[in-house]
Amino acid sequence: MASRDPAAYPPAPVEKRALLEVLSSFKESVMLPPSAYTDPAVFEWERRHIFGGGWTCAARGAQLPAPGDQLAVPGGVLLVRGDDGTARAFANTCRHRGHELLPCGATTQAGAVVCPYHSWTYRLDGRLRGAPGYRDADAARWSLTALPVAEWHGLLFVDMSGGAAGELPLAGLHPVISPHQPSRTQVAATRTYDAAANWKILTENYHECYHCPSIHLELCRVSPPRSGQNYPASGAWIGGWMSLRPGAETMSLDGRSGGVPLRGLSGDALRTVIYVAIFPNVLLSLHPDYVMTHILRPVAADRTIIECSWSFAPEAAGRPDFDPAYAADFWDLTNQQDWAACESVQRGLSSPFASAGPLAPGEDAVHSFVTTVARVYLGERVAEWPLPAAAGPETAERRSVG
Repeated sequence: MASRDPAAYPPAPVEKRALLEVLSSFKESVMLPPSAYTDPAVFEWERRHIFGGGWTCAARGAQLPAPGDQLAVPGGVLLVRGDDGTARAFANTCRHRGHELLPCGATTQAGAVVCPYHSWTYRLDGRLRGAPGYRDADAARWSLTALPVAEWHGLLFVDMSGGAAGELPLAGLHPVISPHQPSRTQVAATRTYDAAANWKILTENYHECYHCPSIHLELCRVSPPRSGQNYPASGAWIGGWMSLRPGAETMSLDGRSGGVPLRGLSGDALRTVIYVAIFPNVLLSLHPDYVMTHILRPVAADRTIIECSWSFAPEAAGRPDFDPAYAADFWDLTNQQDWAACESVQRGLSSPFASAGPLAPGEDAVHSFVTTVARVYLGERVAEWPLPAAAGPETAERRSVG
């Protein structure tokens, strides 16, 4: 479990009384105050202390498939696959004059990391290999600045605090994820979205299907919106599951699958879709035949880039005639319905008349998320916290969301 040192962060610029109202029991709680979604000062605090002060998903492991693969990601991080197959993370800054080793978003494949400014060269493990003009450069002193990195079920997480966050706090999520074997799947489709909404609004929307009958008619045809239940966990991860309707094989426009079931699944798992959010920036949707991953990259208080990918069993993705559109098209439509709603929420919360609203009976996972944010705002470091007392309507192993 990660540290819960109350001095892990300085408090966020959000009124403490408002946060204490969020931390009330589920039936008494309210949402975060509008300023949490609209104030640039709050966003800057989040950028420094949430996205820059702990574990954040930086990329998919499949983006670095071979030794020598290099990828620069937001936050000033260079990801490198070493000769030993291990993924490593470094500060994306040359130790000579600070030039970026790769522009953000760029990739390359090489047997070394080379700064394009003065050709300082580093081994794939970050050690300085050569510095033109320096006969005996001190490799121990001038090697790249390493950051903790964890490759977990096909995702690469980087501890942007440099190690203060402790171990990746996802042990309790492992048994939920592992039957789907996401690291075995192959990415067959990707799409990038630019949403004019705060990253927290996007995550809150993901955590409830209260809105599904209103805006997701296609989704409701293949999955009953009131079929779901949530896992009894909060903090570092929050999630639940929903059932497929009789006759539906997966989430697609006609309910049919164009792939094959993931080999680790059987029984009820083949009739279930699992939805998990990993704090702060991963939305992971596990289907009987594919895995959909959203990586959120906040740009401003009112703007988030969402990188979405769909991966499938290699037995399906490796077929010459395989078409991932059955999954990607369904979720592209659903995603855009969600982003439009979230953008409207963002505009509404920007009104001078906006206030923190109540939580509906089916929004207990939203409550878990906003209480996590409130605790972080008050200075705690994210961990696999137990559920708050009386957090939801039930306390069974899985709790009904309505």
